[in-house]
Amino acid sequence: MQTERNNTNDLPPKTCTIDRLITLPADIEKVLAGQKTATRRNGRYADVGEIMNLGGYEFVVEKVYRQSLGELTDADAQREGYANVEEYKKAILSMHPGMPWLPHMQVWVHEFAPAANREL
Repeated sequence: MQTERNNTNDLPPKTCTIDRLITLPADIEKVLAGQKTATRRNGRYADVGEIMNLGGYEFVVEKVYRQSLGELTDADAQREGYANVEEYKKAILSMHPGMPWLPHMQVWVHEFAPAANREL
């Protein structure tokens, strides 16, 4: 069962800054094309309501919560820009050689949407 925690007051301090949330060019392209609306990280990179700037556009973080890798669904993988969990898993493991895929491992989910899709 996913645990959503969207009240920033209930969240621990961020471990990184929002400008590091999405940095891979392929992921940026997916966000700009509307194919990626979430990203998972080991740490918390953003607060709800925070603005992320990518490719001259603004995106607002709408949800931040913890999820275990074992809870991932195909719908979650599609929000990440992949067809299904297996495709997402292969991509993540190829980016992090030697990293095990542990169903109990907790990650931070950051969901976002265009901020009125206005150019900067």
